[in-house]
Amino acid sequence: MAYLNKPLQPVSITAPGFFGLNNQDSGIDMNPAFALQAYNAVIDRYGRIGARKGWSYVTTSGGTSTNPEAIFEFAKGDGTYTVISAGNNKLFTGTTTMTQANVRNSTDSGNLTYTITDSDWQIVQAQYESGLNLSAHAYLVQKDHPPLVYHKLGATAHAHTGSFGFQRLVDVGSAPAGYSVTSFMPNCALAAYGRLWVADIGADNLTVYYSVLLDTTDFNGSSSGLINLEQVVPGGEKIVALAAHNNFLVIFTTNNIVLYSNANDLGSLALADVIKGVGCVARDSVQNIGTDLIFLSNSGVRSLMRTIQEKSAPVRDLSRNVRDQLLQFVATENLEKIRSVYYEPDGFYLLVLPTSNFTYCLDVRQFLQDGSSRVTIWDTIDPSSLCATQDKKLLIGKTNGIAQYAGYQDNGGQYIFSYFSPYIDFQSPALTKVLKKIGITVVGGSTTTLTINWGFDYESQYKSTQVTTSSAAVAEYGIAEYNIAEYSATIFIDQVKKQLSGSGNVVQIGVNAAINGKPFSLQRIDVYAVSGRTI
Repeated sequence: MAYLNKPLQPVSITAPGFFGLNNQDSGIDMNPAFALQAYNAVIDRYGRIGARKGWSYVTTSGGTSTNPEAIFEFAKGDGTYTVISAGNNKLFTGTTTMTQANVRNSTDSGNLTYTITDSDWQIVQAQYESGLNLSAHAYLVQKDHPPLVYHKLGATAHAHTGSFGFQRLVDVGSAPAGYSVTSFMPNCALAAYGRLWVADIGADNLTVYYSVLLDTTDFNGSSSGLINLEQVVPGGEKIVALAAHNNFLVIFTTNNIVLYSNANDLGSLALADVIKGVGCVARDSVQNIGTDLIFLSNSGVRSLMRTIQEKSAPVRDLSRNVRDQLLQFVATENLEKIRSVYYEPDGFYLLVLPTSNFTYCLDVRQFLQDGSSRVTIWDTIDPSSLCATQDKKLLIGKTNGIAQYAGYQDNGGQYIFSYFSPYIDFQSPALTKVLKKIGITVVGGSTTTLTINWGFDYESQYKSTQVTTSSAAVAEYGIAEYNIAEYSATIFIDQVKKQLSGSGNVVQIGVNAAINGKPFSLQRIDVYAVSGRTI
């Protein structure tokens, strides 16, 4: 079998993975800007697919087997911050040193017997001006537990004497009418508009209770109250999460979204809209990204976008290109363990599925034409919780304490970035192609080992070869051309070339990179083949 004097036919993927992962559509006629595999990857600001950052422990003592499942940065009100966390059925303060904290009693004269049986706390902060004092309180709620308040300890709810610590909310404030110290156990909370809003209290799961204005521990005072949704949503629903956006109170039930306008003025509070058929299935999936709310629904990751002029609330499917696989994983999850974060410096929303050991990374800086996000998957970082801090750090809960998303190693070791292209037919699917060579232009640290994979005709067997990038900058490629002028001198561009073999009608290319201390991105892939009739 031979090919007679056929010229090399090149195919170039100029921005591999620019559209992110797509395992929803057929890979046969897919836009080459998609990826059929994108692990431990992000889409950078220039549209390149590249390696995510790694993680390293911040905690050096006191964090053994803590596995923080909730991390929160608390603003004390004096311009300083402290991190509170919960894991292994315990409460902690601090990052470098994690100090276990007890729940203080009502007079702050000793510790309260308070049994914690899980670490699925939702932590929110109320911060507002009250007279001449700045009142700062964090509230912790989870199913089957009386809510806690973290604040300056003292004889009254708003005392500013003593150290900070945890107390039961009912010991420094009051529960709603009809609830006792032991029966008031909300599972979701929102601190907004000068009040604390709570819901999902056992069987009473369609009522939102709100505190006195500027007194977020008092749920029984004259300006406290409730909102009941029994006449608003169908029976069988329950409130899953609460959010605030554009002066709206947003109430997520399992299959509906209820919006109340004028939430900052209860005298004008009004039911504005009910979005039916789309709700939220995981409390901790809700994130406010400033211009929008993102959440996990029973049909994928969605965003709530408001069109003020039309007084409507369209819902956009951000996970369209990975929806079926994502929902398959979600079906195996304990929904109470799902976590998320919005990390503004890198412009992504992370959704952690701990049972599946997958973290979905959705780029929210630039959306595709159909309104979906560019998605990648992290399969080796496995956070138990996430927290974005005011100084632009991303904290991660790990087995032995709190870690930080930074650098390009996972706790001192390497991890694998993996990209696989859609199937390439060289615009002639009926003809057999014989692969000859490949050129891969990369942006990243020197001496990075790449494993190049290629396979034919949709089979799962791949050929492979390895190559290592140069140890110094490659002068013939201009810095400005590849948009890396702002990067440090250790970042460079290189083009690696390897001979390929084998034949088939369609071909798929994969690149695995061993990330071990240096960043890495794919700029371009050029594949050369001979095609034509066989003799």
